[in-house]
Amino acid sequence: MSSEQTPNPEGFDWTAAEQDVAERPAAEVVDLDSARARKAATDDPGTHYEVALDEEPIPGGAPVEPPTAAPDGRMPVVPVGWNTWPNIKHSSRQLAALTGYRACFHAVRSPKYVALGAFWATVGVFRVTGRHLRWWWVTEQYRLRQAAADANDPGMWLKLHREVKATRAWRFTVIVAELLALGVGAPVLYAMAPWWVLALVSTAVVAGLAHLGRPDDRPIITPATVTGRFRRVNPDIILRAYYAAGLGHPDRPHQQVTFGGPMSRDGSGTGSQVTIDLPYGKTFDEVVKAKGAIASGLDVSVNQVFITRDRTSNRRHLLFVADRDPLAVPAGRTPLLDGKIRDIWKPAPLGLDERGRKVSLLLMWISVLVGAQPRKGKTFATRLMALYAALDPYTVLLLADGKMSADWDKFRLIAHRYVCGIVPNSRDDDPIEHLLDMLREVKKHIEEVNDFLASLPTSECPEGKLTRELSRKYPLLRPWLLVMEEFQAYYETDDQDDNKKIAALLSFIMAVGPSAGVIILSSSQKPSGVGAGDVGRLFNRYRDNHAVRFALRCGNRIVSEAVLGGDAYAEGFDASALPNGADYRGVGILYGHSDDTATLRTHLADHEDAEKILIAARKHREDAGTLTGDAVGEAFERETRDVLADILSVFEGEPGLHWKVIAERLGGALPEPYGSGTDESISAQARALGVPSVSINMRGAVGRGARRSDLEQIIADRGAA
Repeated sequence: MSSEQTPNPEGFDWTAAEQDVAERPAAEVVDLDSARARKAATDDPGTHYEVALDEEPIPGGAPVEPPTAAPDGRMPVVPVGWNTWPNIKHSSRQLAALTGYRACFHAVRSPKYVALGAFWATVGVFRVTGRHLRWWWVTEQYRLRQAAADANDPGMWLKLHREVKATRAWRFTVIVAELLALGVGAPVLYAMAPWWVLALVSTAVVAGLAHLGRPDDRPIITPATVTGRFRRVNPDIILRAYYAAGLGHPDRPHQQVTFGGPMSRDGSGTGSQVTIDLPYGKTFDEVVKAKGAIASGLDVSVNQVFITRDRTSNRRHLLFVADRDPLAVPAGRTPLLDGKIRDIWKPAPLGLDERGRKVSLLLMWISVLVGAQPRKGKTFATRLMALYAALDPYTVLLLADGKMSADWDKFRLIAHRYVCGIVPNSRDDDPIEHLLDMLREVKKHIEEVNDFLASLPTSECPEGKLTRELSRKYPLLRPWLLVMEEFQAYYETDDQDDNKKIAALLSFIMAVGPSAGVIILSSSQKPSGVGAGDVGRLFNRYRDNHAVRFALRCGNRIVSEAVLGGDAYAEGFDASALPNGADYRGVGILYGHSDDTATLRTHLADHEDAEKILIAARKHREDAGTLTGDAVGEAFERETRDVLADILSVFEGEPGLHWKVIAERLGGALPEPYGSGTDESISAQARALGVPSVSINMRGAVGRGARRSDLEQIIADRGAA
């Protein structure tokens, strides 16, 4: 997602304006009274118009479009949805679909409606009878007669008594007539009317009695569709909210909150927005701190309020109020599930912003830092970008997984280099040495690319920069994507020399890699306070030089600033203020990708989705002949190793073994993969695969270990699946 500054952002046609001025008469008469009236109306901050009168576009959205009308103000005779044949067909399909749905909905519930109707109709009979009795007896006059008696006014009491006797006699006659008509008319109607008339009359009578009998809060028919409700925001409500938050005062001089433009609906139709001018002396930082109070004054959730700084003034900002909490609505599964070939030179789809707009990111020429608390969607967000690059068969992927999780395992299908963990394990016997080799290879690649570009003639490479055409023509110039998952782990290994080497290589790659087509994706749950001395300095330099930052929910403001940078908080972006909970996983702030910082809801690609996409990516690379490195050799040999089967193989008839014994036997039987393994590392690998760690009694010695039956059951279940 990107935006560019243009010399004419308003879209104003200067040529047409000059021509119009040239064609005007020398002078024209202006109605000053009308002009002053219009100016007074627009200067009044409390005036609200349902239709925008000013055609000037509002930043971030479009003005409210007035209803379609002729120049003389007449509305069209035929509505817009039915005025052309394509519109008629579309509206008819919508109406038919909605009608069919409602018919099916109510048909399923019709027995319930009949039972409820009969019950409340019976209640309605008693209510109608009671109303007739009260009407006949003129009960409303009782208070008047009682008042006359209390006032000791026998004349008035006798007058009222005579009137009530006469009224009761007349009303009794009416009731008797009603009963006779019902007693005579009902049998005649039953005997002479056709069945469909009886059905209609019976339905109408039962429905009427049921309507009278049921309470107001107990509807018989359940609505098939529910109309969405949201708070309508207008200038009066906004002024109330800002004054309640202490950002101005309506009666004090020069303390009024004003509007920098007319209120409008945003372009996506998901909320309302308006430019706010604070009183002189009030700042944007005060608005950020008062965001919760503003939300309270608007009577909405704080998640529905978004404040964006205006570059022209520190007292001006754009207020966007969403109709509903947009961050609680999932963005849906990734469009990458179609498995089609993608192009790294085009933006990658990430998700939806707070206004429901699609957000994409051009990965070329940048580095991306992703930070968050554990289990907030950090790995999923990083993996989403890597999956896009995986679907480009001409992009080389290199991956280092510092947390040694299963989230990245399937990338070995296409990864040129794959490093897992920081200590020897079943998937990588020497991860630190492999990481150093991988980073040295990246450094060498950067140097070779720069030398090659410098050697190209200006006719082929006029600016000395990498282009898509050159990357397709020369295999050396293909883009590389380096993924560093939990990269802080590689700055805190037990060997300080290795820490310094890794830090120096990563700093070099960060500094010159993007210009050579090396894209860097880094993720961390500990973005600060890592390393000491030169290692700490290089860590901070590596972290701070990422061009784009994506911060999901962070623990506090300090961590948020470490991920987003110090300027982000000053602009009102704080990842520690993001909503918490399962509904908000994958919600984060995307900072630095464009002038418009988005609060993003990422698309979902779970483990199964990632595997499906990577299988398709491998097929594309096989067809293009671009599989290299670990993807065609060593990685698949390591992948065929079955840890559970290896552990089960060292059981010699025992029902259970201690982890220490398992580690010793594995080291003796399979020294290459397990020679350096410890009981802790073997236990961790087994538990990650679902093997429970239980108490085992081996010849009187009790310790933690694994049962043979558990291993056999897990292997059998895996085979059945």
